[in-house]
Amino acid sequence: MATICQIWRPDRGRCVKAQGIITLLFLDLFLQCVNGYLSSHVGPELPNTRDAPHHSPVITSPVVPAAASASPTDEESYTAKCPSGGLCSRLPADCISCHFHHNCSYGKTASFNCRPKAGVHCVGESGQQQANFSLSMTCQFCWQLDPSLYRCSNSPSCMTVSCPRKRYNATCVVLDHVHCLGKRDFPKRLYCNWTGGYKWSTALALSITLGGFGADRFYLGQWREGLGKLFSFGGLGIWTLIDVLLIGVGYVGPADGSLYI
Repeated sequence: MATICQIWRPDRGRCVKAQGIITLLFLDLFLQCVNGYLSSHVGPELPNTRDAPHHSPVITSPVVPAAASASPTDEESYTAKCPSGGLCSRLPADCISCHFHHNCSYGKTASFNCRPKAGVHCVGESGQQQANFSLSMTCQFCWQLDPSLYRCSNSPSCMTVSCPRKRYNATCVVLDHVHCLGKRDFPKRLYCNWTGGYKWSTALALSITLGGFGADRFYLGQWREGLGKLFSFGGLGIWTLIDVLLIGVGYVGPADGSLYI
């Protein structure tokens, strides 16, 4: 190759390109030889098709596994609360599978095609068992429902008595008999509203009667303020009167940040 490039001095770029093409041709020929050697010595022994009868080729599609049916434990989790033989339209949402569409008008009544889940049997208005039925419900997402139609988790780690009011991330789940669009469990930011069991009436009564000795503050878990009122005799009565007003309007609450019962 060096001799060819020396002879072809006027255009050294073409010489290099020709040299690369020749190298690739030799490399391709070498790989074909190696592949033929491996297939003849390592590959499986092919049957002699010269003497075999001629058959048309059979095209087989790849095996597609059947859809996995619900496991017995999953089926028992919802069949336990699904009435058998009842009206299909009265089944809880966990007992049916519906084809929801989102082209309905928000807040208006819409119909959706539904079917009971595996292991659930229901009947129509005529008393005959139905595999498919129509369900009428209000067109709205689950997180748009009225708060009385879902239950949310509480967080005992946030302060309910604070300014501004604090929020926490809650997980809400729609009630069984309520039907809605989208996921039935959804996150939501709610105001802290948990209670530690303290009664407002008890705190107010202690503040009026034994407030001079700090009984109201001790009851609410505020032992530092309670000791201060105890040794100052209720701030000579002034602190006692102020606490009666603050507890009466709900400004002073439990030390753990919870709400009154």
